[in-house]
Amino acid sequence: MRNISAGLILFRRNNRGVEVLLAHPGGPFWKNRDEGAWTIPKGLLEPGEETLEGAKREFREETGLEPNGPYIELGSIRQKAGKVVHAWAMEGDADVSTLKSNIARLEWPRGSGRFINYPEVDRCDWFTPDEARRVMIQAQAELVTRLEQLLLGDGVGSRKATAAADGT
Repeated sequence: MRNISAGLILFRRNNRGVEVLLAHPGGPFWKNRDEGAWTIPKGLLEPGEETLEGAKREFREETGLEPNGPYIELGSIRQKAGKVVHAWAMEGDADVSTLKSNIARLEWPRGSGRFINYPEVDRCDWFTPDEARRVMIQAQAELVTRLEQLLLGDGVGSRKATAAADGT
């Protein structure tokens, strides 16, 4: 279970078209990184946890928002280091200035015996799909492409969202 994560992509539609909410990881490793660092709000599953439930928990922890569906299943991707990420999308909106992440603890510098506390996500922002694919972790960009195809394609997204909301 160690290399299995789950997450949610919040999306909205406005005069720019579709936009997705991405999170920038907090902590010293990510502090000065931008392009290639952004991610969907996601995290590791707890033992025995269902993937959608884990995705909702992680979204809540990293944004402070309560996910409320309906959920569009986006499938899974494998990141470069082997971690599998299962993802869903949901439509909604949020003021990024009000989002609040949980706090993480890390030994820093590694091996020093000193620990720091930092927000797991230091900021969130809205991106068009093209912008998102440019700034996010490369393997996760496929999830944005899948969402975009579902929303702009043949209406499959609305059918999947309805099925997920109905539990089918």
